[in-house]
Amino acid sequence: MNIGTSLLLCALGALTLWYIARWYFLERARTREPSAATARPGGWAASRPGWADMLIGFGTNFFDTLGIGSFAPTTAIFKLRRNPPDEQIPGTLNAGHALPTATQALIFITAVQVDLTTLVSLIAAAVLGAWLGVGIVARLPRRAIQVGMGVALLISALLFLSRNLGWMPGGGAALGLYGGQLIFAIAVNFILGALMMLGVGLYAPCLIFVSLMGMNPLTAFPIMMGACAFLMPIGGARFIRTHRYNLKAALGLVVGGIPAVLVAAFIVKSLPVDWLRWLVTLVVLYAAVLMLHSARTGSGQEPGTTP
Repeated sequence: MNIGTSLLLCALGALTLWYIARWYFLERARTREPSAATARPGGWAASRPGWADMLIGFGTNFFDTLGIGSFAPTTAIFKLRRNPPDEQIPGTLNAGHALPTATQALIFITAVQVDLTTLVSLIAAAVLGAWLGVGIVARLPRRAIQVGMGVALLISALLFLSRNLGWMPGGGAALGLYGGQLIFAIAVNFILGALMMLGVGLYAPCLIFVSLMGMNPLTAFPIMMGACAFLMPIGGARFIRTHRYNLKAALGLVVGGIPAVLVAAFIVKSLPVDWLRWLVTLVVLYAAVLMLHSARTGSGQEPGTTP
């Protein structure tokens, strides 16, 4: 491992520790707030995740580690369960999946060789896009989020379909990008990072894009996991600060997700998941229809709210 990779891993470790502390102190302060609109009665114990929350975290992050992605399946499950509310889903995804994704990144940045300049540049671009994008998403009304996530789920379903049918390019052998290709890739990853804040998973589009650019598809794993591991704590912390997420569901993603990553990466390593991709495609497509229907009818709102 070269010194550049070591510094990158140290930066990721420091950011992860900052995120854990930031999350804890923000929620601790919220329990002491006198305002009924922002206070969270009962403390952390009242938001303890149930078995269903942890199973969602385990299942989505297990297959996320194998390259399927976690945002679209988690969104589909949340929508089918009708919990958490639609406007809290983007924040819950970013807050809850941040720590399992950081675990993935620590593993794959170490294990998979990729040009350091390419890796750092694409990670930085995605983080900047997320930082700018989360400020917009955190202020969007419920219906705008429903429409945005419905479209995002449709796009995700099409990406899953392209992989299932073999339309996705096989990729080349390059371990990095240079010159104009690198600049173009930076611009694309900036957009993907911003879209992450709306709940559009980065994995599938990043894997397809890296392959289109002639890189070895394996290099997509440290790129996409590293990008998400850096951008999700930044975006997640802003969602937590504005309280646009569901604490119980997010903690379930963390508690179930981290063990799932370790099991998938070190014990299972690979599975014949073609059948699962088809199932995910159908579920995500169905959830997209539900989300857009909710946006059209104004349904699925919390009591006392208006569309």
